[in-house]
This record gives sequence, structure tokens and C-alpha cells, in this order.
Amino acid sequence: MRLERLNYNKIKIFLTLDDLTDRGLTKEDLWKDSFKVHQLFKDMMNEANTELGFEANGPIAVEVYSLQAQGMVVIVTKNHDADAEDDEYDDDYIEMQVKLDESPDIIYQFHSFEDIIQLAGSLHRIGITGGTVYHYENQYYVSLEDLGSRSAEGVVAVLAEYGHPATITIYRLHEYGKLIMDGNAVETIQKHFS
Repeated sequence: MRLERLNYNKIKIFLTLDDLTDRGLTKEDLWKDSFKVHQLFKDMMNEANTELGFEANGPIAVEVYSLQAQGMVVIVTKNHDADAEDDEYDDDYIEMQVKLDESPDIIYQFHSFEDIIQLAGSLHRIGITGGTVYHYENQYYVSLEDLGSRSAEGVVAVLAEYGHPATITIYRLHEYGKLIMDGNAVETIQKHFS
């Protein structure tokens, strides 16, 4: 589990599939209202309080984005517009508004372009020629969308050899990242660098 403060009243939590498995959960379980999910959320909020000083009491908004074969990104926002109402709530009371979304993209982060060149060779060998490459905040990102008949887990295993799952959404990359290669990145890299 990785935590990041986005601003004074908003945090981002990235849960890998291993984080979920360690707690006896699957991605599908997160869409259900169960004791294990409540316990996971409580653990996340305790860790956010310890690591970031982020206390979740009163009304909060929770956005959960499922990243295909990578895990989940959870955005938690405290509602400070309701400061006057905070006195009404018990310290243990949390009112949640939950929004769920699933992304078809697989996004991995890399420290250098050389890592992406090596990755492109491996992906090309298994028949993947597409992909988009972005540069954002001194990191490179590869987004894969259409895997054809290949399993997402198999492709993620190849991606994980060279990089790590990104906690950033494709929308943020579109908006703030620099597009390096669009569409056929693996094929383009193979053509020019192999």
C-alpha cells in the first residue's frame, strides 16, 4: 500500500493486487459491502493518519479506480465545507460517498527510456506492437490498452520485469504529461532501437 497526500484535504492510496490478496480480498470484493472491505478501509485510514497526519472523520468522498491487472487507486477527500457540522459527528463516525470506476488501461512507470527499450523487445516477442509512451515528472509511462487475446496478467508480468505499476490515471497523463509516442510505441521502438 502506497499513500500520497494530494493536498490538505485529499489523499491517494494505491493498493496492489498483492495488498488485496494479503488481506484475503479480490478486486471484485471491493465492490461489495462486507466486513473485510470495511476492515481494509479502516486499515487504510489508520495508516493515512500515521504516515500523513490525515484524519478521516465526518463526511468524506471516496473514489475507487480499478487499474486493470494492477490494483486499485483510492482517492479520499475530506469535506471541509461542513466544518460547522463536524461537531455533530462522533469521532468514530464517517459518512462516505463512494464513486467506482474501472480503467481499461494498463499503465506502468519507468525510471529511464532504456528500460522501455528493453521492455519493447520483450513485448514485441509476445506479439504486442501497440502502446503509448508519456513523460511526466521525470518518469516515463507506458500505457497499453488493446492486448488482443493475451491475458492481462501475462502482460503485467512482462511489464513488472522492467518497471512498476503506476498510481497515476491516464487522464492525468493526457492532461499534464508529454506524449512521446502514440499508438504503436512498441513497434516504433523496435524499428529504431533494436
